Amino acid sequence: MTQQMDPILIKNGIVYLENCILKKASILIAEGKIAKIILDDALDIDNITVVDATNLNIIPGFIDGHIHGARGFDVMDATEEALDTIAQYLPQEGVTSFLATTITQSHKNVEKALVNAAQYKNKPKQAEMIGVHLEGPFVNEKKAGAQPKKYIELPSIELFRKWQELANHKIKTITLAPELDEDGKLIRYLFNAGLNVSAGHTDANFHQIKTAVEYGVRQLTHLCNAMNGIHHRDIGAVGAAFQLNLLRSELIADGIHVSKEMLQMVYDNIGSDRIILITDAMRAKSLGPGDYELGGQLVKVIKDKAVLKDGTLAGSILKMQDAALQMLRLENATIQDIVKMTSTNIAKQLGVDDRKGILAEGKDADIVIVDSNFTIKYTICRGQISFKGK
Repeated sequence: MTQQMDPILIKNGIVYLENCILKKASILIAEGKIAKIILDDALDIDNITVVDATNLNIIPGFIDGHIHGARGFDVMDATEEALDTIAQYLPQEGVTSFLATTITQSHKNVEKALVNAAQYKNKPKQAEMIGVHLEGPFVNEKKAGAQPKKYIELPSIELFRKWQELANHKIKTITLAPELDEDGKLIRYLFNAGLNVSAGHTDANFHQIKTAVEYGVRQLTHLCNAMNGIHHRDIGAVGAAFQLNLLRSELIADGIHVSKEMLQMVYDNIGSDRIILITDAMRAKSLGPGDYELGGQLVKVIKDKAVLKDGTLAGSILKMQDAALQMLRLENATIQDIVKMTSTNIAKQLGVDDRKGILAEGKDADIVIVDSNFTIKYTICRGQISFKGK
């Protein structure tokens, strides 16, 4: 039996639509959807919850397309409790949807995680798991980063088919090293199957990335990290992000994975239409310093970063609203730009913009209400208040 939801009226906020901003408007939510966006909030509806958004920004809920864990749990734990805990926590930082992200591991462990994701049922008042991001195992050892090298293998259509079946076709994004895919066989297969193919943990040069785009690569995984940067004789994968308009790029905007100066350079060269903010967060997110685990490896969290024993960055503990604020502080960045980078772009990349990533009538009522410093005041997941801040 479907749970009955009382309507919600968000009043007098600054509403960010895809192509314009309404300075003083209201949104009526009914049955989990955006029913009306109006300038006059004089509505006569029984049993309505009113949210006063005066002087606050009403924007689409954030979508994290690359997150491994939070609150002590990881997608690779392969339990309902792990996905539940992550989904329960994420509205606190404005995230209303996410891709459960795996890591390079043994077939047995990856398959457990995929089966768990396939069986997982989204629950009310939690962020919605909209699919799986398969990170690895088809990556390059030279750029492994925190991907365990012993489980890395060459691209295989057969293995991917098996895993997609186990995942009940929930794999939406796959990160791979395109230079290892002979003649682009796997990339072309994935592209034709409608997947978001992302080049990452790759040693590819510019020409190889350009060729991969011709095969069907449309994204770069955590831009600048685990790939070749710009050199005056070969502009590498980062240069490809700047030059090739078919590519969107994930970006970990914590000032650690990518310096503030580089964030500005990336923003200036790529623009808000092709940047996708992610957290790449691991299980230590929201828990503080200490020893944790990622892909069977010890990870030490010190202050604001997570590292392996040798000092290699191992995901992050970044919160999405902090990434948004970091980008908002850049020169020439506006809240409208942040909306694209946190929500609209990834929704379009994954082909879910018919229901998410944009505030419009008929779409899912995935909404975040924030102040000018991106402090989360309310998060609404599919029409229900999931988090209320101070």
